[in-house]
Parts: sequence; structure tokens; C-alpha cells
Amino acid sequence: MNDYPVVIQGVARMLQNHDRLVVNELDSGESPSHAADLVLFDAFAARDRGEYDVSRLLEDVQNRKLVIYTWNVAEDQVHKALALGVHGYLSKELTADQLAEALVRIHEGERVVMPEPTNEDIEIADWPGRHAGLSPREAEVVALITQGATNDEIARTCYLSINSVKSYIRSAYRKMGVERRSQAVLWGVQNGMQPKAARS
Repeated sequence: MNDYPVVIQGVARMLQNHDRLVVNELDSGESPSHAADLVLFDAFAARDRGEYDVSRLLEDVQNRKLVIYTWNVAEDQVHKALALGVHGYLSKELTADQLAEALVRIHEGERVVMPEPTNEDIEIADWPGRHAGLSPREAEVVALITQGATNDEIARTCYLSINSVKSYIRSAYRKMGVERRSQAVLWGVQNGMQPKAARS
């Protein structure tokens, strides 16, 4: 589950040749409609969701185990997710083999966190806005701006200080070639930063 089709399609391709894993549904902006042994959930730029969706999915008996899949492996985020009851917390820096191995271990009953929590951002394979040179964090901030979030809302959603948010906005605007928020919203809409619901 992720709001951006590029991410879910990429993950599905990473797992397609594994002998113990079968991807039976890809969700972009939707809740799963089929029973699954594992749900791999990525809340990239999820403005009004995050903890709510995690709690709701954990209560859903159809979805036996919930795994967070993210580039944000900050220690406080990992502990918060584990406290909610997620069954695994996996970083997007994992290779296809590492991801598959971790999912199998989670299915077999382990609670897996890979890698160990860190205080630094990591680089991931792909994200909306990468083609323009945006870092993953800049892209998340721009995606939230595209959704109409204020700087304060972005700070709360991303667990950043307001000064860090402003810094990410300035650097993103330079890379995007825009000067005002209205221009940034238009750029975001034109460059795939607005979530679209889809299921396959």
C-alpha cells in the first residue's frame, strides 16, 4: 500500500521472482480488498493518515500481519510503530533479497526491524520528484505542499522542526525552479506528487 503507483509497481517487481512470496494486490490510496498474509504499508507523504491507517489495518482481521516499509528509520518512528503493534519495520534501502527474506521471517512469526534504527535519512531507489533532483525528504515535503498542507502540518507529519521544513522548501523550490507556493502546487500536480487512488 502506497499513494504513488511508481512505488508499488517497483516493489512488486522486486518480489516477483521469489519462490515463497506472491503479490496478490497493489493498492494506491485504497485499503486492501483481499485477505493477505502480509500488508506492506508505506505512508510516504500521508498527510491525514499515518497512525490512523496503521491502527485501522492492525484491527482488520483480513490482514494478518502489517509491515511498515519506509525510508524513515529514525528511532522514535520505529518505536512508535512497534508500540502500535506492527509486525515489522523495513527500510527501503534493503535489496530485493533482503526485503523478501525479512517478509518471510515476519510471516513465520518474527518481529523484524531492518536495518537498526538510525538518526540519518537514507537514499531509496525511487520516489516522486527524483527526476528533478529532489531528495526523498524534499519530495515528501513537496508532496504535502501539493496536498495543501501548511508548514506546521508538514512539521508534525514528518517529525521535523519548522526551520527544517523551511530549509527543505527553499532547496526544493530552487531545484523545481519555482518561487511561490502556488507555483510549487502546480509543479507538484504536473509531476506526479498528488496521490491517485488505484488498485490492481
